[in-house]
Amino acid sequence: MQDKRIRAAMSALDQFVIELPSWGFADTGTRFGKFFQDAAASSTDEKFHDAGVVHKLTGVCPTVAVHVLWDFERGKKPRAAGAETARLAKTHGVAIGSINPNVFQDPQYKLGSFCSPDKSARKAAMQHTLDSIALGKAVGSNLLSLWLADGTNYPGQDSILRRKHELQAALKEVHDAMPGRMTLLVEYKPFEPAFYHTDIADWGMAYIFAKHAGKRAKVLVDTGHHLPACNIEHIVAFLLDEGMLGGFHFNDRKYADDDLTLGSIDPYAVFRIFDQIAQYAFDHDDDLGGKLPGVAYMVDQSHNLKPKLEAMVQTVMTAQDLFAKANLVDRKALAAARKAGDIVAAEGVLRDAFELDVRPIVASWRLARNLPADPLHELRQSGLIAQLGKDRAAARKARGETPSASYA
Repeated sequence: MQDKRIRAAMSALDQFVIELPSWGFADTGTRFGKFFQDAAASSTDEKFHDAGVVHKLTGVCPTVAVHVLWDFERGKKPRAAGAETARLAKTHGVAIGSINPNVFQDPQYKLGSFCSPDKSARKAAMQHTLDSIALGKAVGSNLLSLWLADGTNYPGQDSILRRKHELQAALKEVHDAMPGRMTLLVEYKPFEPAFYHTDIADWGMAYIFAKHAGKRAKVLVDTGHHLPACNIEHIVAFLLDEGMLGGFHFNDRKYADDDLTLGSIDPYAVFRIFDQIAQYAFDHDDDLGGKLPGVAYMVDQSHNLKPKLEAMVQTVMTAQDLFAKANLVDRKALAAARKAGDIVAAEGVLRDAFELDVRPIVASWRLARNLPADPLHELRQSGLIAQLGKDRAAARKARGETPSASYA
């Protein structure tokens, strides 16, 4: 393998930072039950502690995505609430990243938030989102990440076009209320919890809503939010070319929005996504390892059975490995095969890179930065999760908190 391509992969890894979700460290479940782990975080402080552990082990996770209703103290003014959350993050060596409003949890959003037929629900959603922007200002965030559960379950339930118009106007108002440094990320999902129609059902709808909202709105691609057999890398390439790819939520899926650890089901699919990003960088720079496009890489997974910390480190390591593979593709050989119409050779170039064992390369990158060569092994050998389990279980017991197998 050419040293130049290895250097290019190393340079790409230097630019590859991954935001962690605060909620990924807490107990989660399904519609049928909630599964508890003694070591899971049960407070914002504990979430930031765990995020800090992952960042210390991997060196590439300096920020944490926060959820407004779950990570900020209610009842406080935005500046005070933001300052407290930012202080907690800083004590654990991380900073606040994207701000995630919650307009799907409260009963008033039963029929939707910005799209609801109930004017009071629409007003509440807007006020909450404006408050979220204020929190973002207070903590220095430059991303507002918006996912809506809005949709309908039955034909005739509501006017699809009225809902579109309400949402279009709302996103414009949100965009215009943001400070100049902030970007609005518009997420999409084909179904769930709405089963008949979802108001932002695919990347095209998200693209159009973002365009109508303003210049600082882009599309957020969640790797689990697609119908089966969807070609996600095609979407990524298209959005990159349009300058509308704002970021990713990393996870994996087998059937629907499974929120499994990245690459656990189809690592080749993730590689193909990264390949489009690496190709875009190559096409826009004469040298290998051109500057990567400004895309926010974030994790959004709900690992119910794997230990929280292990699962998060595993996802980050998998992302780095697959990202490195994509940046080791022989772009010149690929271009030559394409020009010659040699389909087998062109596919072979991609397969050769995907099948490379890049672990020694990534380990070398880590060691050069005084990081453990194998962060997951380091974590498993440390005994930290067992100790956290004992300490946190005891603390919950002292507070009188007894987990039960609740159903929802």
